[in-house]
Amino acid sequence: MPIGDVAGEITVVVGAAVIVVVSLFVPRRRQWVGAPLALGTCVVSATFIGSRLATTPQQLTWEGAWSLDGAAGWAELVILVATAVTVLLSPEWFATDARHGEWYALLLLSAAGAMTVASAADSIELVLGVLLSSATGYVLAAYHRRSALSVEAGAKYFLVGALTNTLLLAGVVLLFGATGTTLYAETSKASAGASTTVLVASAALITVGLAFKLGAVPAHTWVPDVAQGAPAPASAFLTVVPKVGALIGLARILALLPDGAVGWRPLAAGGAALTMTVGNLSALWQDDVRRLLGWSSVSQAGYALMAIPALGRSPDAVPALVFFVTAYAAAQLAAFGVVTELRGRTSLSDYRGLAAQRPLAAAALVLALLSFVGIPPLAGFAGKLLLFTATIDSGYGWLAAVAVVNTVISLFYYLRVIAPMALDEAPAPVPLLGHWAATATAMATALVVGLGLLAQPLLHAASQARLLP
Repeated sequence: MPIGDVAGEITVVVGAAVIVVVSLFVPRRRQWVGAPLALGTCVVSATFIGSRLATTPQQLTWEGAWSLDGAAGWAELVILVATAVTVLLSPEWFATDARHGEWYALLLLSAAGAMTVASAADSIELVLGVLLSSATGYVLAAYHRRSALSVEAGAKYFLVGALTNTLLLAGVVLLFGATGTTLYAETSKASAGASTTVLVASAALITVGLAFKLGAVPAHTWVPDVAQGAPAPASAFLTVVPKVGALIGLARILALLPDGAVGWRPLAAGGAALTMTVGNLSALWQDDVRRLLGWSSVSQAGYALMAIPALGRSPDAVPALVFFVTAYAAAQLAAFGVVTELRGRTSLSDYRGLAAQRPLAAAALVLALLSFVGIPPLAGFAGKLLLFTATIDSGYGWLAAVAVVNTVISLFYYLRVIAPMALDEAPAPVPLLGHWAATATAMATALVVGLGLLAQPLLHAASQARLLP
């Protein structure tokens, strides 16, 4: 077996195991050593994956069970960068936690699960990736076990996940029963002669199962609670990393199924429209910034889903898919980086006058929110423009129109955060967390701006990405 094909993924798992062992033996005052170990793991893994993208043809490996295509490689790099930023947000946040070394191992294992979901070319691997990402995610959300909000967030995340993961497994079993195989390449061939009813049922169940990781309707209810109640670094991680892996995984498995018989394109388009609308309308009434960012994350999942109906119909579909999730990840990490810097301040009133007291933090949050809207020259502009182009090319002009209306709606609640920051006076001094969190926020903000300014060469690179099989 070509071990080198999965060297990046193996590195993440080995790094997590090393951190667990180290955390068992180092004294409590040095539990922070897990952070540089996790960062080093992310760098080594990203090096392996970047080298693979540059030198290895886009193909299936491991007897057709693992995909080495451009979409998977790009998604894995985004996951690793997001994990590294989360690691940087963590040491000062958990400074008073006497035993937080294992936190970094959980982050890496959850990232490994998301990477598996993105690269799986076998439905059993898909399930294993979702379960690994979910099981670790529950612990991350409830890590502050003495906080009622954190425990509640973890409980809701677990309850929704338990149901949707069961539905996902049922969908995979039905698909196996209809086609006689778990390998995607063989599933694609066998589905032509399979029962249409069974294929439709399996597609619906799998879509609902992966909608949980995406934070999309109808499995979205955990997102605002986790965004509000989980430790701020966990909120950043859980609203980004699982979403990236699930989006690629959902696109890959739906594209296998016969378009006309199953009707997965209208299913995905309807889910996209409903998700972005529910997310934006719910965010309008929020006075809690973290909860607002959670509902915003739901709406962004709806925009991302717009690329799926365009698969196979527009050449911009896969580039739009990978570039938009990259832009979203950068902006979401920057926004939650500011929340972390402000020690988890969550009330809208806490952000009044922030521009005068903490101009760098305020600028980072403004740039992140404007990127969500799609204001040029930020990363979100290029991502949304390509999404709209691909959607219209594929014959779903109505979906692009819905997205435009939702974008206008979103501007109202983002301005509810931006205006008080810039125009009001701060009621009290705003202390910041520390240098690690500031570095993470600066990195994410630089990505928001840099991805927008370098959109053309990056989109050219993304245009080479394929979605196998």
